[in-house]
Amino acid sequence: MIKTPKMKFYDKGFIYKYSDYTQVQIFSAGTVVLDMKIYENRVCKSTFKCQDLKTFNRENLNKSYNEMFLKNLFDKNEKEVVHRDKENNILIKIRRD
Repeated sequence: MIKTPKMKFYDKGFIYKYSDYTQVQIFSAGTVVLDMKIYENRVCKSTFKCQDLKTFNRENLNKSYNEMFLKNLFDKNEKEVVHRDKENNILIKIRRD
């Protein structure tokens, strides 16, 4: 689940870890609704050109977020990861089967 003022996804998906990036794909009714590649210095989504991490955070999360926040969050190997930021109205939940 990804819920921010600009992004809202609550579906099943996959997290793939490659040597140079992490790919997050979320599906709804068998269709990819989010395809995002998170590199060390940029984020690329199928709906926009690549952005540096600072710009992505400012436009989709909050400018106060550390540049590596998103990559570090999706790279965690825990069964469940929950990030709640009530001040900025952001909730990200990752549950691994």
